[in-house]
Amino acid sequence: MLSKAIIKLIRSLDQKKYRVENNLFVAEGHKIVGEIIKSELSIKYLIAVKDWLNENKKLPKTEIFEVTEKELQQISFQKTPQKVLAVCTIPDKKLHFDDLKNSLTLALDDIQDPGNLGTIIRIADWFGIKNIIASPATADLYNPKVIQATMGAFARVNVHYFSLPEFFNKLQSETSLPIYGTTLTGENIYKQKLNNNGIIVMGSEGNGISKEVLKVLTKQLYIPPFQSNSPTSESLNVATATAIICAEFRRQQCS
Repeated sequence: MLSKAIIKLIRSLDQKKYRVENNLFVAEGHKIVGEIIKSELSIKYLIAVKDWLNENKKLPKTEIFEVTEKELQQISFQKTPQKVLAVCTIPDKKLHFDDLKNSLTLALDDIQDPGNLGTIIRIADWFGIKNIIASPATADLYNPKVIQATMGAFARVNVHYFSLPEFFNKLQSETSLPIYGTTLTGENIYKQKLNNNGIIVMGSEGNGISKEVLKVLTKQLYIPPFQSNSPTSESLNVATATAIICAEFRRQQCS
C-alpha cells in the first residue's frame, strides 16, 4: 500500500521545482515504462495494478507496489491511468563535443509546448539523432506531458540544456560543424547539398530562431509549400517541420 508521503511526493513531481529538488520524474504506461526497464535508467518506485504485474515478470530490482485502479487514479497524471507508473531518477548525462563531430544533432530555441518537445524527441529517435541541445526556455524534458509524448524515445535520446549563443560560440571554437537553421527566408532545402554531420536549429512556435542564434547559422533553410503561387498556411508546426527537415538530411545521406 502506498503511504501518504509517497503519494504526496508523486503528485508534487508534476512541478519542475519538485522534480529538481527530488531528482525524480514520473513515467506512465506499459510502452513507456517498458522502454525505461530496458534502458539504464534507475527506477525508484514501480507502481502497478495486479494484472500488469502478473503479465510482466521480468521487473527491475526496486520497490514495487501493487495498487488498485482507484489508487492508481490518485497518483496518475493521465485522465485514464495506464495500469503502471514508474518514479525514476533523473540521470546525470554529460555532453562532449566529440559526441557531436560525426553525427547530426538538433538544437531547440525556446520550444515551449510540451507536446511539441515530446514529438521532436520521438522524431529524433526515429532518424537516429542521439543528442538534442535545448535552450533554458525550452520545455522541461521531465514534464509528464513531454515524457508521455515521447512514447519512450527519451530513454534513447539525450536532451542537454544550454544557453544557445554560448553553446554555439564554444562549438565553433572547437569544431567546424555546420549550423543549419530553418527560417521563412532561407534557401529551398530540396536544392541544397546538406552535410551528414552538423547542427539543425529549430525555432520557437511563435518567434522562430532568436536574433542571437541567427547570427551563428552557417546556412538558413526553408521548406517550400507544394504550390508556391497559391494561398497556403503561413507556417508549419515545429514538430512537423522537424520531421521534414530530418527526413531530407537522412535522404541525402542515404542517396
